This record gives sequence, C-alpha cells and structure tokens, in this order.
Amino acid sequence: MTDYLRERFEDVDLTPGQGKISATIAVGLGLLSLLGGFCFLFPNLLTTPEFRAFYSADVLRMVLFAGIAIAFCAGFISVWRHQDPRYGLAGMIMACMAALLGSGRIDVPPVDGRSLYAGLDYFILTLLVLALVFIPMERIYPKDPEQRVLRRGWITDMKYFLFSHVGLQLISFFTVIPIQVFLHDKVDIGFQQAIASQPLWLQFIEILIVVDLGSYWIHRAFHEVPWLWKFHAVHHSTQQMDWLASSRLHLVEIVTNRFVGYLPIFVLGFSPSAVYAYLVFISFHAIFIHANVRFRFPLLRWVIATPEFHHWHHSSEDEAVDKNYAAFLPLYDKLFGTLHMPDKLAARYGTRASTQVPEGVVQQFTFPFRRSS
Repeated sequence: MTDYLRERFEDVDLTPGQGKISATIAVGLGLLSLLGGFCFLFPNLLTTPEFRAFYSADVLRMVLFAGIAIAFCAGFISVWRHQDPRYGLAGMIMACMAALLGSGRIDVPPVDGRSLYAGLDYFILTLLVLALVFIPMERIYPKDPEQRVLRRGWITDMKYFLFSHVGLQLISFFTVIPIQVFLHDKVDIGFQQAIASQPLWLQFIEILIVVDLGSYWIHRAFHEVPWLWKFHAVHHSTQQMDWLASSRLHLVEIVTNRFVGYLPIFVLGFSPSAVYAYLVFISFHAIFIHANVRFRFPLLRWVIATPEFHHWHHSSEDEAVDKNYAAFLPLYDKLFGTLHMPDKLAARYGTRASTQVPEGVVQQFTFPFRRSS
C-alpha cells in the first residue's frame, strides 16, 4: 500500500489547469472531514479530554460542513478537468460519508482521566491550520522554488505527524508520568510557588533558556554518540526540507526530548499558563525552522533560531556537519563552538553516504536496532 501511495502521490506536479490541485484538495479535505465525522460519532474514544471543555459543537459542526462542501466542490471540478476522475470521485464520496457521520454530538459527560483515547481531533485541527499557513507561505517565499508541495517523502512525514498527534497519551505515559513519580515529595513547594508567582513573560523567557540548554546537549549527544546518532539519523534522512519534515522523529528521540524538556519545567514549577504558552510557541517555531522558505532575518538570526540557521544543521555539506544544535537560542552554539552561519543558504540535505536510512516508518523505527554489516 505504501509503495502504491508513494508511486502515485509523491513528487506530483500540481501545475494549475490539470485538475490535480482540485483532486488533492478533494481527497485531503474529504479524508479530514471523514475523520472529523468519526470524532463526532465517537468523542470519548477519539478526542482529547483536555480540549473538550473548549469545544463548541455548533462551531465545530459548521467547520466540518464547510470542509465537506469544499471537498465535494473540489472533487466535482477535478472530475470535470482531470483525465483520471477517480481521485475527485474519492474525495466526493468521503465528503458524503463525512456528512452522514457529522450528525453525531461532541458534547460528552466528564471522562475519567485514566481512560484510553486517541487525539484524532488534535491531528485534524493542527494539520488543517498548519497546512493553511505553511503551504501558501512556502509557495510565495520558497527557498527552493522547484520543490513540489507533494514532494518525495511527504507520505512518510505525514505518518510521523499523525503518530505524534494521535499518540499523545502514549508519549505522555513515557515522559510526564515517570517525571511526576520521580519528583513526588522531592521538590520544594515554596521554591516552586516563588517561580510560578513571577510575571508570565519572565517565566516564558526562563523556560526557553533552561529547556534550550538541556536540549542543546541532548541534541549534540544524538549527533556525536554513535549509537544515539542512529536514532537521530532518521530525522536527518529527509532530503527536501519543508514544514512536514519536522515531524520525522524516531520514537526514542521523541521520548528523550520530551523528558529532558519536561523535567526542568516540573522541577522549577512554572505556572501552567507559562508552560502552555511555551509549548504552543516552540511547537510552531519547530515547524517554521524546517519550512521551505527563504527568509534570512539579518539581525534576528543571531538571537533566535531561524529557518536559515536550522537548514544549515540539516545540510549534508561537509562544512555544516554537526553544527547548529540549539533548538531556539544560537547563543549556545556560539558559546560551545558549534555555530555555523555563512552568508549563503544551505543547498543539500540528508545524511551522508556513511549513514543510509531506509524509506518507510517501520523500516526507520527498526533501523537503529540493526547490527551494522
């Protein structure tokens, strides 16, 4: 199935006038609408408990049916313009199925926090918002104008994106819960209350400084310790950078990074508002610095990580290998001698010949555990 999808939906030319753009919109929105319909039908199982209190069933249903309408119309246009009408029809069929499912209710009674759930709503809403922001941005201000929206490898990255959003509970089980158990009765409540009483903006800056210092050294270890590099090589295996490339992360690396990030946050006791603000900001920032955009930010690039800064980290050019480890503050790379910011932009990505990472999520998951031949 994966080979079939790669053959037909990767490296696709979306030149206007061929009906391919409308087909892509129809299939993409039709599928998201169908998944959204299932969220309405099975909210206890498929939606994120922390988000339900903020949902308005009427607003979400309006958004759902707007997506259904757009998917159906795009499918109709594709059938009319495209030489192969199958994809447009598929989008129209999924839109109709979503309309049938969308009659469910998302308002549900309180759910026990220990219940199992899949954050499918988180995946749908995040993907929709990010696609609406970054796809136009990468088309208007591309670093590589020849790179296609449906580039080579995007299906693999989409699977990683799906797992990292739907698998919230699994990731939390390996990160937040162990930290809470470990720190039980080991923290100074008075100290934490003093930290949490600071102005929100100051806490936000402190979180950035503290977490990024730990992230720098963990990131550096994943590059410079050979057996750890095998896990991180999965992230570097993408050869074309865009907003989806940030999602390609091995589970071991995800858990390690989350643990390192959450540990100082829980130890110091920052307020929930500051933590949420940090998580939203850093999540968007991580996607932005992978995007296929040509922004240079002449002064800002020395203060915070920019796409130019992080693209050099992903470059397979000899001068850029093992450089720019900081997730947000290039100051740490300057202090520890790993900063690389020439006057040109990175031109080549991926791992070097000595590390050949296979295609596909399953193959990439098992890659670090294989013996070297």
